[in-house]
Amino acid sequence: MLFAAPVSAPATVRQCDRHGDRYELRELSLSADLNEWAQWPHLSQVGRLVHHWTVRGQRHTEVSYLITSLSAPQTTPGQVLALVRGHWGIENRLHWVRDVTFDEDRCQVRSGAAPQVLAACRNLVIGLLRRQGASNIAAALRTCAGHPRQALALVTTP
Repeated sequence: MLFAAPVSAPATVRQCDRHGDRYELRELSLSADLNEWAQWPHLSQVGRLVHHWTVRGQRHTEVSYLITSLSAPQTTPGQVLALVRGHWGIENRLHWVRDVTFDEDRCQVRSGAAPQVLAACRNLVIGLLRRQGASNIAAALRTCAGHPRQALALVTTP
């Protein structure tokens, strides 16, 4: 209800992106209107992020809500949007790669310290490949599989 009929106009930022055939529009609105009614400690602002995207002519919309301890004088809606996108960047750059490229969810190693060791090894491989400039980990793994000396150089070069 706050964003449908706000007490004061929320601070808003819009961001458009295009990646190949995918067009994205994000609109983040922040408001401090709930501060006096909310019981959350350190609450400074609430926000609504509306994410519209179009892929091959098909439109999609997702609405997310957030709370933050950052006050309006401390930050702008653009900075909060960058923080939100940065959070999902970690999810997409690490966890998605581990889930899809390494098929981690189907790994049947479950006893002792082995799952943590394997996760650390996967993270090490991803980190080494990213340090060498790889943006597509799956393609980099295929390259390393075909060129073992190049793969060994990842580990031995400082």
